[in-house]
Amino acid sequence: MNAPERPARRTLAAKFGAIGCTMLLLALAAIGLTLWVTWQLEGGAAAVNEAGRMRMQTWRIAQALAADGPAAAAPVVERFDASLALLRRGDPARPLAVPRDAASLQALAAVEQRWRQLRADWQAPAGRLGPEATARQAEAFVASIDRFVGAIERQLARWTTLLNSAQFAMMALAVAAAVALLYAAQLLVFSPLARLQEGLARVESGDLAARVAVAGNDEFGAVAEGFNRMAERLQSLYGSLERRVQVKTEHLETERARLAALYEAAAFAAQADTLQALAHGFAGQLCRVARADAAAVRWSDEHNRRYVLLASDGLPEPLVEAEHCLPTGGCLCGQAPGDAHTRVFPLQDLRTGPSAAHGAGLCARAGFAQLVSVPVRLNERLLGEIDLFYRHPVTLHPDDRALLDTLASHLAGAMEGLRADALQREAAVAEERGLLARELHDSIAQGLSFLKIQAGLLRDEIGRGVPSRVVDHRLAELDTGVRESLSDVRELLLHFRTRTNAEDIVPALRTTLTKFEHQTGLPAQLTVTGEGMALPPDVQVQVLHVVQEALSNVRKHARAGRVWVEVQQSPRWIVSVRDDGRGIGDAALTSDETHVGLRIMRERAARIDAALEIENTPGAGTTVTLTLPPLQAAAGLENVAAHA
Repeated sequence: MNAPERPARRTLAAKFGAIGCTMLLLALAAIGLTLWVTWQLEGGAAAVNEAGRMRMQTWRIAQALAADGPAAAAPVVERFDASLALLRRGDPARPLAVPRDAASLQALAAVEQRWRQLRADWQAPAGRLGPEATARQAEAFVASIDRFVGAIERQLARWTTLLNSAQFAMMALAVAAAVALLYAAQLLVFSPLARLQEGLARVESGDLAARVAVAGNDEFGAVAEGFNRMAERLQSLYGSLERRVQVKTEHLETERARLAALYEAAAFAAQADTLQALAHGFAGQLCRVARADAAAVRWSDEHNRRYVLLASDGLPEPLVEAEHCLPTGGCLCGQAPGDAHTRVFPLQDLRTGPSAAHGAGLCARAGFAQLVSVPVRLNERLLGEIDLFYRHPVTLHPDDRALLDTLASHLAGAMEGLRADALQREAAVAEERGLLARELHDSIAQGLSFLKIQAGLLRDEIGRGVPSRVVDHRLAELDTGVRESLSDVRELLLHFRTRTNAEDIVPALRTTLTKFEHQTGLPAQLTVTGEGMALPPDVQVQVLHVVQEALSNVRKHARAGRVWVEVQQSPRWIVSVRDDGRGIGDAALTSDETHVGLRIMRERAARIDAALEIENTPGAGTTVTLTLPPLQAAAGLENVAAHA
């Protein structure tokens, strides 16, 4: 059905134009009427004047006839005829016109008829009339002229009344026009404008339901319609804005809750010190965040063959016992690593059937209607799984999936962090054991080796029957070695490292060489060249142990006659231990478990980023060279400055 056509819009200009044109036409009509009446009055007045002139001409003619006869009156008669003709035809230029009413025209006709008779009598050749007769005829004719003038004056009086009425009508028209314009302005302008202002004030005060009545089909009507559409649009936008703000507020609140959950999960993961505590805490947090009725955290082995239940929250005890360990793929819980992702499983239809034999049926019989399975993945490795149980079906939105995946990532990172901490602790224990082994080797083991050698020499000398003074000397050396070993043990127990001078390693090297000479009887020479920066204490320890190990190898294997220790301090630290013994075999230079001393020296050199070189010349001795990097000197300078 077609909509009804709207009437053509009548503009304010058209309305005011119509009113103005009407007023203008009325004003023009009134003005034209007054002009026409004024013109008639002026013409009638001129006709009255001309009639008065005719009275005078009548009396002149009568006097001329009485005195001199018709010939003397002829010029005056002609002027009279001219005046009468002028009254008959009128003169627009003067103006002069006889009113066209019946009385005036009849009076003019009577004057003309009587004038024709009178002129005939006065111009007759029969003889002259007497003065009395001429005067009587002239007086009678003047009376007719007076009647003619009276008819004109009566008509002029009526025109004067009409003129006054027209003037009053013009005054009334002016007043009516002013009143009509004011009323039209009030009706067409001020009243619609006031309604628009009232509507604007209501909208400004917050009343978006305000509407303006459309009272016309003009510009103000169009503005009112536009205002109503604007108010309706604003009301719609405000209503939708409130809804959008409410939705946005709810979304922000949801995001805040999710961020809070992630923050709590991250904080808890950072504080958890064991895998069990981590799993228990995450299970409780997942129940609160996901609004689940129960939650389970499962761990998967390295090959993802099985899932072990680490912790649960809200699960019935029979279900916990039944699902303590699940084979991968044997139930809805425990996804295979190749296709593991967040899934939603309905459980209402699993009370009976093939799936009821294991976990799915147990979950359904326990009253759970839905299961959400979230894999715990770190990079490409599947570490476990999070299972959320619901007693009523829920809808898992994409944001909820993202939150669960993020929480699972936090759990995976925390699990990997605990694993890394465990490996780090294991590495630290291994490193401590290695350090203890090196310290034992460099201190007690060397002393015990010396004691073993001295005991063997003492046994041989006793067997050969050497003098008692030689035996006493060997016993004294054994006693010194035992005391030194005991001192090393005490120092190892108290400090677990060899003490060195904090600023200079040279005194410690001299002490080591003195001890070596006392134990072996071999001369040892220390040579120091250059002026270098002091080494840090931890570097000094490693350098000193390398030198001690090299000297121990000389004592055990070299069969040397002399030992040289050379120290170069600049441009970098280089420490070398050289002997003139028989050298060592090539097999001993390889790093294996049977040559502990060489391996420990290389480990110590690696700890301080130094280079260890062993030069072996069979029959001519061995040289062990330790070259330190330049950074060690800088570190030593900082250390010296710190002790200053």
